Amino acid sequence: MRVLAIDTALEACAAAVLDTERGTLASESLPMLRGHAEALMPLIGRVMKQAETAFSALDRIAVTTGPGSFTGLRVGISAARGIALATAKPAIGLTTLAAYAAPYIAHDNKTAVAVAIDARHQHVYLQIFGPGGRTLVAPRIAAVADAARAAATGAVRIVGTGATVLAAVWPSRELMPTLVDDRRAPDIVWVARLAVAADESASEPKPLYLRAPDAQPQDAARLPRR
Repeated sequence: MRVLAIDTALEACAAAVLDTERGTLASESLPMLRGHAEALMPLIGRVMKQAETAFSALDRIAVTTGPGSFTGLRVGISAARGIALATAKPAIGLTTLAAYAAPYIAHDNKTAVAVAIDARHQHVYLQIFGPGGRTLVAPRIAAVADAARAAATGAVRIVGTGATVLAAVWPSRELMPTLVDDRRAPDIVWVARLAVAADESASEPKPLYLRAPDAQPQDAARLPRR
């Protein structure tokens, strides 16, 4: 199976091509807070050229679905859907939370992993994975202190843009996290690896926002209908 993976959910614009028989054929990740829309398609073009792969040779197109930046999510999901439509291949959606957790679970599937993504205003997007990767706390938005208490029930690793924030309010000095990794985006190759194993029928590429956008339309600014 050959997969093109795309991630624009957080602080990177990334793409990779993975072949299950030959491994990672190409990958590129550019750190960025904004500008994903302008950077993504040229980046995909470079990765596909480096992988010496035609779009028609892909079997799946994978994309991170959030939580993350509202604009970034729309950019990545739109690109994945467009390529899938043009190539008549399935598009697979994978949460940013699962993508963050995957390499840690693969390395050690007995110690819990708490994924915390900074949601601003002293909140994080949270999911906690237990032994074997099973979900202990389902994806949600939570106050930082509440998220720390939920994660501090045993040995745990924290990863994500909110990891340091969570560790700073950790409720137990005797049972501190075994790892705090505040990397700014998940590993794009793991997005591709998850896509290989994903259930196509249960992995629709639609945004996982977990909360409403901050910006709201202003009624007073609307023009009256004639």
